[in-house]
Formats: sequence, structure tokens, C-alpha cells
Amino acid sequence: MTQYHLESSKDRATLAHDAAATMAAIIRTTLAQKPRCVMALAGGTTPEAAYGHLGQEPLPWERVDLVLGDERWVDAKDPASNALMVRRSLLSGSRAHLAHLHPVPTHMPSPGAAAMAYGDLLNTMCPGQPPQLDLVLLGLGNDGHTASLFPGTAAVDVKDQWVTVGWGGGLPRVSMTAPLLSAAQHVVMLVAGAAKDQALKRLLDPHEDPARTPAKLVTPNRPILVLADQEALG
Repeated sequence: MTQYHLESSKDRATLAHDAAATMAAIIRTTLAQKPRCVMALAGGTTPEAAYGHLGQEPLPWERVDLVLGDERWVDAKDPASNALMVRRSLLSGSRAHLAHLHPVPTHMPSPGAAAMAYGDLLNTMCPGQPPQLDLVLLGLGNDGHTASLFPGTAAVDVKDQWVTVGWGGGLPRVSMTAPLLSAAQHVVMLVAGAAKDQALKRLLDPHEDPARTPAKLVTPNRPILVLADQEALG
């Protein structure tokens, strides 16, 4: 059974600082043990604030590879693009500009083709079947989704691919699958705001059905670190 280690921050601003410090510590530990660190990033306003702080950390960023846990099927310059958000918050004008961002190839003919290409990329970057990412940062939706694994969609049932096509918010998306996310060395989940309190309770409930709360499909061998603000804790 998946274990969750819950840490609270007093508000969103403090949560962003705490999340950045946590990610920086994991990156440092990883790079002390191996040549490169591969980190999967989440979209959303809470991670974006954390990236702004993380980008100022004095890390050997040239040894860090950044991938995306999911991406909307939009142009790379679209305001809804997670890659654009990462460039703006983490990579622009910061120490982290030396990191290597590997965006989802949304220029390809179809989401399916992009998902296959991104899976191939991860196979070359990370050892293992599934490939083992060093750090995965995830968010939690009001409906219990994480990455683009939304309740009632086909993506939640994909177990034989590392990246698949999801659907949410009226858009197709390219998303890492539950087996890939579960294989990560470290999984950190950020949860902020009163609107997330019920989803967080469901996530932490050992009897909750993953079909209703797909975030529970992420089942790494070590505990998931859940960083939440006081509003999310209810």
C-alpha cells in the first residue's frame, strides 16, 4: 500500500519556498550519486511559483534534464503550454538557464505520435523498464487527477506504455502514465488551496477508489511526499 508523508506550510507563498527547497535537496542528493538528474515537472500555478524560487538555487544545472509530466496539445508559444511556463518561471534569467528542457514535441502531426516519441526519449534518458526518473513533481486536481490522468478517461488504464494521450479541459494532452510515474525514485506532490481539501482527503484515504481519484494510481516503492498549505488541509 502506498504511503504518504504529509508536510504542511502555512500559506501558498511559504509552500512555494518549501517545495523549491525540497526539490533542490533531492537534486543535490541525486547529483552526488550520479552524473545527471532527470526531473519531471508539473504544470499549474502552484508549481510555477515554486519554480521561480528553484531557479535561484546554486545547483550544477548543466547536469539537470527537465521533462514534463504532461502537456496540453497546444503550440509551444500558446499561453496554456507547460513548456512555456517552465521557460518563463524556471529557466528565464535565473541560475537554472543551464538546465536542459526536453519539451513534449507538440509540433508533431498528432498527440499519439508525440506520446510515442516522448516515450522513446525517456527510454534513452533513463534506465529501467519503466524508465526510472529521479524526481517527479505532481499536482492534484480538484477532481483527483494528476498529470493528465483524469477520472473516467482511457489514460488511467494504460499500463503498457510510458506516455499516452489523455483528455482534460476540452483538450487532448500528452501524459506520463501511472507505471512510469510510479517507477520514479522520488515523488513529490504539491497541493494548495481550499478547493483541494476534499481531493487531498481522498488521496490520503487508504480505502479510496483510484478510479475516482487517479492520483492514487501513482504507487512508488517509497512514500510520496505531499506538500500542502493550510487551506488544502481544511
